[in-house]
Amino acid sequence: QVQLVESGGGLVQPGGSLTLSCAASGFTFSSSAMSWYRQAPGKEREFVAVITNAGLTRNYAGSVKGRFTISRDNAKNTLYLQMNSLKPEDTAVYYCAKGGGSSGASDWGQGTQVTVSS
Repeated sequence: QVQLVESGGGLVQPGGSLTLSCAASGFTFSSSAMSWYRQAPGKEREFVAVITNAGLTRNYAGSVKGRFTISRDNAKNTLYLQMNSLKPEDTAVYYCAKGGGSSGASDWGQGTQVTVSS
């Protein structure tokens, strides 16, 4: 069974940095594209970033380009999201997903809360 477990969320000041991790199991991680999505209070879940199975292609939402970096370690079955120059509008629950982007997301983690506030 597919299992995705996010970690690394927390409270950070504007301009700060945070790195999220997603531990994956129950499928062949190295053959799957992986994505990050987020959902702010009162808003729809939105796409953040996607990475192809070998990590050769990465795409980002315009709101995070230049600030966030998606990466993966296929040997560790782990997906990462490095977030720099954080803004209050980045406050949301962040979810990792199997697939995503143009491939569509098929499975989701439970999410981890990121709060950016002074």
